[in-house]
Amino acid sequence: MSTLPADRVSATAPELPCPTVTCVFAVTDTPPPHEAVSVTPGYDGGGPLRVLAAGPLHLIVQDVPAAAFGEEALAERLNRPEELERCARAHHRGVETAASAGPVVPLPMATLYLDDDNAVRAVTARAASLRSLLDRLRHRTEWAVKVHGPGLGHAPGAAGDGPADGRSYLRRVSERRRTEREERERALARAHAVDRELRRYAVAATRHRPQSEQLTGRSVPQLLNAAYLVDDARRAEFIRAVGELAGDAQRSAVEVTMSGPWIPYSFARSDETERDAHEEVGA
Repeated sequence: MSTLPADRVSATAPELPCPTVTCVFAVTDTPPPHEAVSVTPGYDGGGPLRVLAAGPLHLIVQDVPAAAFGEEALAERLNRPEELERCARAHHRGVETAASAGPVVPLPMATLYLDDDNAVRAVTARAASLRSLLDRLRHRTEWAVKVHGPGLGHAPGAAGDGPADGRSYLRRVSERRRTEREERERALARAHAVDRELRRYAVAATRHRPQSEQLTGRSVPQLLNAAYLVDDARRAEFIRAVGELAGDAQRSAVEVTMSGPWIPYSFARSDETERDAHEEVGA
């Protein structure tokens, strides 16, 4: 059996560990068991997820390679759609695991600290607002509701029908535009009515920017893209209300769809500026 020369043996040194930084997924006051956290897949190349205590609060964290999560390297990765999706899924897995035992405040994707001590100090400095927010989210979930309007077809008397003189053509174009505008106004009014009704069942609500047809994959415009924070005790009422609104909307060629329950990402903001963007409504 051959062996390495002595000089090569002495020159061989153990590999140094790769420098890491602490990535925080979420904050909670009811941490899930360490065993459940550790088996959740995190970011590629990082260590197992773990629970890090910060006084009465707990963080779900992962040690990730500093080189791969440096500012330039991370920006380059997140500019690639497939890598952005992979990172978003990893982040959501960590938040979802944190939420398995109680309310959570999800932190933005790839929230990084030099080490555990820095992460704990940052959270401890915001402990009062974070605990208040956790209490606000306890036993509540987010529901998303979208309203899509009818496609605008060609109105009677469209260009190309009837006499071909210029005055008649312009009149038909004007009539078509007026009809399309009225149809859209009616559809928007219906979407606003849906939103007003659903706020009756929520403790908070917010409207997101409507998604484009390229994002929705649909040929009709999105008129409402809203999220509602609902007490779990009123879940059945909320779902029933959405079902009734969806049935009524079909008669006006407007479609109402719902998804959930979700972790309340839309309402997990602890700073005043973000919180002011959401309207508190009566339960």
